[in-house]
Amino acid sequence: MGSVYALIALGFVVIFRATEVVNFAHASLLLAGGYVTASLHDDIGFWPALLVGIAGAAVVGAAVEFLVMRRYRGFDHSVLAIVTIGVDILLTTELTRRIGTDVLTLGDPWGDSVLTVGPISLAHTRIAAFVAAALLITVFLLAFRYTSWGVAMRAAAESPETAALMGVRLGRVSLGAWAVAGALAAVAALFLTVFPTPGLERATSLAALKAFPAAILGGLDSTTGALVGGLLVGVTESLATGYQSELTFLGRGLGDLAPYLVMTVILLIRPAGLFGTKELARV
Repeated sequence: MGSVYALIALGFVVIFRATEVVNFAHASLLLAGGYVTASLHDDIGFWPALLVGIAGAAVVGAAVEFLVMRRYRGFDHSVLAIVTIGVDILLTTELTRRIGTDVLTLGDPWGDSVLTVGPISLAHTRIAAFVAAALLITVFLLAFRYTSWGVAMRAAAESPETAALMGVRLGRVSLGAWAVAGALAAVAALFLTVFPTPGLERATSLAALKAFPAAILGGLDSTTGALVGGLLVGVTESLATGYQSELTFLGRGLGDLAPYLVMTVILLIRPAGLFGTKELARV
């Protein structure tokens, strides 16, 4: 689960590094990718449906940037963050209307198979989630480091004005960041809705809120922080849920609360996050 949260947190970080905007519409991108996959898998099969879902979420992300966010370029970043909240409300409302009260399956090939090694039982879906997340994150980090798009994004994150003067097209960088974030969210949606969870439902998008502490405590401008933060949140949530019966004196629902408690403690110690960049200002 930590690796899945890392995928979602990486989407937050990608957009923040490219635009310095906190994207609160990320939950709706996740729901959109999952909905497309769930709607098509019976007709065209799981793997084609998954590819269409990933592409669809990427297109939705790019469309949000091109049709909405680009119109507000030059506005204060807090204004842009509020705009993403409005986008999220619109997209989530439409998607939840389509889903209704149904619980949609995504037709994954792993089913409810479980691997048992001694006293440990692990669902095949969890193994697949970890492997897929590790591969995708590795590919992203390599692209971020060695491709022209990655160099352009790092330059834009370091100094947008200087990058623009050197010929970096900031609009293209921002568009690519939103598309990549949407694609990562669609993959995360798959592994959030397979066994042992019942499937895709209206509340699935709330999982993105659990990844938000991962991005914050790792540092919103740090890809490494997104990975470490995701793993921390996943492990913390699992431990708190697993030992809930022994922690009843703290109340029910501790597993849902634990990631935010960890985030608060870390931010009290390191306000920029574990790997976030400290900004210095001359006064």
